[in-house]
Amino acid sequence: MDERLSRKGLFSLCVVYVVWSTTYLAMRIGVAPGNGFPPFALGMVRMAAAAFILLAMARVQGMRIKPTRSELVSLAVAGNLLWCGGNGLVLWAEQYAASGFSCLMVSSAPIWATIVELLLYRKRPSAALTASLLIGFAGVAILSAPSLSNRSSTDVSVIGALILSPLCWVLGSIFQARRPVNLTAQVMSGYHHLTAFFGFLAASLALGEPMPHPSVSAWMAWGYLVVFASVGAFTAYVFALRSLPFNIVMTYAYINPVLALFLGWLLMNEPVTLRTLCGAGLVVLSVFAIFHTRQQTKITPHHISVAESIPADEA
Repeated sequence: MDERLSRKGLFSLCVVYVVWSTTYLAMRIGVAPGNGFPPFALGMVRMAAAAFILLAMARVQGMRIKPTRSELVSLAVAGNLLWCGGNGLVLWAEQYAASGFSCLMVSSAPIWATIVELLLYRKRPSAALTASLLIGFAGVAILSAPSLSNRSSTDVSVIGALILSPLCWVLGSIFQARRPVNLTAQVMSGYHHLTAFFGFLAASLALGEPMPHPSVSAWMAWGYLVVFASVGAFTAYVFALRSLPFNIVMTYAYINPVLALFLGWLLMNEPVTLRTLCGAGLVVLSVFAIFHTRQQTKITPHHISVAESIPADEA
């Protein structure tokens, strides 16, 4: 790898850091009560626009964009788990929860991925991996305790959604990894978005969401999510993977939650308490430790990202 390429890779990784950290902030603005979209309606219009852009770009670049029937089924299942489940639940939760808190909860995805894969492949975790998982659970428990102690049905539902969200993303990632398709990552992402559009539409209708009347700021948040998060950061992530060592690229998994927490405090005046900092530290430490022990345990955790090249992560 020459120096020029390395610098471009590092710049792309910085784009991933910034954009995926601010994605949760944009979602919070996009679904702000009385000011934004209903959550699944926002997901629906985001999926439609992002799918069109990604597939149009792929067509211009001469990529194969027509999947077989079996490939389309695989993409539809994975896309709805990743986006309608993984992202839709975050959109719903962010009507009530702070963006930094949501990002911290969702950043636990590698913890859930490791557990699912240990069960799936019937692996016995090492002592180091077990300790890493316990640290992560302690962090999630500390973050969740104030909401659960209120015993409000809404607070409990928010915590449930923010735990189920990364689990859906993990299951979608593992499903796609076990059902590979002969398409580029960009085309796969386009179809994940396209098929998730129908999932968001069905969820919006089932929940009886009202007709959207978003403010200018909500529309700006939608545009940011489409152009920068779904398209720009995806492209940057793929380029970074091709230009930099994998372990360096994966640093986004424990840098993004910290940056998102800081940006939520700085730009939205979201509270940051000592409990939040302790919980965040434990979750980030757990994710770092899981990555460190990955080779020893032969477990490859999937990560929360918009690049559905598996591992995948977003927001």
